[in-house]
Amino acid sequence: MEMETMYQQLGVSPAVYQYGESVLRALRERFDAIDQTAEYNQGKVLAAMQKNRVNVTHFAATTGYGYDDEGRDNLERVYADVFHTEAALVRPQITCGTHALTVALSANLLPGDELLSPVGAPYDTLEEVIGIRESKCSLKEYGVTYAQADLKPDGSFDYDAIRAAINERTKLITIQRSKGYATRPSFSVQQIGELIAFCKQIKPDVKVMVDNCYGEFVERLEPSDLGADMVVGSLIKNPGGGLAPIGGYICGTKECIERCAYRLSAPGLGQEVGANLGLMPAFYQGLFLSPTVVSGALKGAIFAANIYERLGFSCVPNATEDRHDIIQAVTLGSREAMMAFCRGIQAAAPVDSYVTPEPWAMPGYDSDVIMAAGAFIQGSSIELSADGPIRPPYAVYFQGGLTWYHAKLGILMSLQKLCDAGLVVLPE
Repeated sequence: MEMETMYQQLGVSPAVYQYGESVLRALRERFDAIDQTAEYNQGKVLAAMQKNRVNVTHFAATTGYGYDDEGRDNLERVYADVFHTEAALVRPQITCGTHALTVALSANLLPGDELLSPVGAPYDTLEEVIGIRESKCSLKEYGVTYAQADLKPDGSFDYDAIRAAINERTKLITIQRSKGYATRPSFSVQQIGELIAFCKQIKPDVKVMVDNCYGEFVERLEPSDLGADMVVGSLIKNPGGGLAPIGGYICGTKECIERCAYRLSAPGLGQEVGANLGLMPAFYQGLFLSPTVVSGALKGAIFAANIYERLGFSCVPNATEDRHDIIQAVTLGSREAMMAFCRGIQAAAPVDSYVTPEPWAMPGYDSDVIMAAGAFIQGSSIELSADGPIRPPYAVYFQGGLTWYHAKLGILMSLQKLCDAGLVVLPE
């Protein structure tokens, strides 16, 4: 009763709380398996830090050019070891995941080359980067063409279409691990590895980049363990552990990373410049905490799927499927339900809990987007958040939670708002 009273004080009715508890009782075994993966990945991160002799001198701030920044350089060695790659680029000068992907693509594609996506349409913000939607400085504007092989209706790879799409101009293949704003399945590392092997069998010299956003530390392996030339992500998602206030990473072959560094700074300068601006403690500690933080977010996603699927809503992944990223898509079927869900997530936040999220036109998207995120760091997707474009099928994408307990509260509050609006009726 004491716990139920606490949830009542936070805005969750006894009926919603008891429904959540009934769902939770069946999830203990799955949560134990998530904890085991987190323990394994914690060891992987710790081993990389110990190997590279992380010490207090690596936390010193640098400014200006950032020459001889040993803390920055050592962090990149740590990332390379964690992801089992030859090199890494980990910088606060990379502003977001889309920026990291843009650097990786533009550094490794030249005029006349072709970029291929074998997994269907890319995430919305990459459309202008590629030139699918016209934009200044797109890859298309610089003479890079784009080809796409759509997924089969069941979400699996269309190997025949991929084989037909690979040609003499195919220079780089991009694989998006997470679903983005789509209701397709996210891909397991094993599936991605099989796709990489297939593509390289057809064209051995083709480079493969994996958009690893939302997937880091969900499994024990990363795509770089199975042949990816580059894995790319944002530090305000999984690997920043909720502490990194900005930044992105690219891990991969020495050749690819060198080109990325030249593109990020300038030809001839590469990784030699780029001050850390005092962010090293947050970057190191965030990476250290990341496996545990990701495990809490995964529990929240599984809880959400089980809460909503039992109420008749379509969920991707569904309530029983294995997880390959931290995102949970729930198809709510209406604008009103999306807004109620997001109001609940916002009301559960430690920051801006009193704010009412409203849809608006966000840069890089072709429709209004609603976002709920009372985060310590603006746009931090590893913190509790929910968002989605206001368009059919009216799916909302839930992710994050620096702790499992906060993710739990957020899901219960989202359900509470739907119940209050008369959009959901709990089972007797």
